[in-house]
Amino acid sequence: MLEKVRKLAEKVNKYTPKSEEDLNRFRVEYLGRRGVLNGLFSSFKRVPNEQKKELGSSINNLKNLVQKKIESYKDFFEEEEIGGDVDLSKPVSLNNLGSRHPISLVRSEILDIFNRIGFTISEGPEIEDDWHNFSALNLPEEHPARDMQDTFFIQTNPDILLRTHTSSVQVRHMENTSPPIRTLSPGRVYRNEAVSARAHCIFHQVEGLYIDEKVSFADLKQALLYFAKEMFGEKTKIRLRPSYFPFTEPSAEVDIYLGTNSDSDYRITKGTGWLEILGCGMVDPNVLENCGIDPKKYSGYAFGMGIERIAMLKYGVKDLRLFFENDIRFLKQFSSL
Repeated sequence: MLEKVRKLAEKVNKYTPKSEEDLNRFRVEYLGRRGVLNGLFSSFKRVPNEQKKELGSSINNLKNLVQKKIESYKDFFEEEEIGGDVDLSKPVSLNNLGSRHPISLVRSEILDIFNRIGFTISEGPEIEDDWHNFSALNLPEEHPARDMQDTFFIQTNPDILLRTHTSSVQVRHMENTSPPIRTLSPGRVYRNEAVSARAHCIFHQVEGLYIDEKVSFADLKQALLYFAKEMFGEKTKIRLRPSYFPFTEPSAEVDIYLGTNSDSDYRITKGTGWLEILGCGMVDPNVLENCGIDPKKYSGYAFGMGIERIAMLKYGVKDLRLFFENDIRFLKQFSSL
């Protein structure tokens, strides 16, 4: 039997497949359920014990030889098939380019607008701790405003969670940077909400922060007016309505005027012509103090917006879920250029 295995090894060494089909037949002949090697292993049981060690080693060597032969020619036929009828010198057609996702397009546009007035980008973890997501932002454990955030906690640990806003990145930035600070924090955030045409448990935010000496609410309003005109057109009007956020005081909601000329605008604005696009306010002195910044010397403003909301306005998208479904018919509408 040893002589039989030796002759099979010589045969495998001399074998050269002519095609991928030929190589596949070779594989089945030796490695298939009824192949040569399975037959040898079955006969191995009847071999005298004193011969088993040498014969077993020979059969295993034959198996390795067969596998190496198959691997060495597998890529050869794949490359030959790819290069067979293809002219590699032919210019590539640009008629079928992919599209950038609308969220990516709007995110880039927002960052570019604020970058032109000096804002840099800061990023942080999506899995956050209680301090950076809540407590440092003027939201202690017993604060009733925590009820506004339906939060995903990690492994039932009340101190580890999926961030509910990118304000946590601003806290980290303030802890590690001395004023003046002028930064944007874009990123994905999570809230335990039912998925619908107007809400989702995952969405994207861009939050801005400016801290320096003698920063005023007028500075905030001017920055947001500049953003609105750059994003929606020079004739865009904004208004600020008093609101409440635990980490800013005073706080405001910012609306843009769409008018009521079309049925769509009338429906979206509920007949008022105004639509909310973001929230903002002056950074609460307690937040500055929590982050190691002297509130007697420095003041600042903060704002935050949902990228999906801006994208829905910009592109006329009526259903928020379209941004997450990866429907090629929807994505093809957005140019990659």
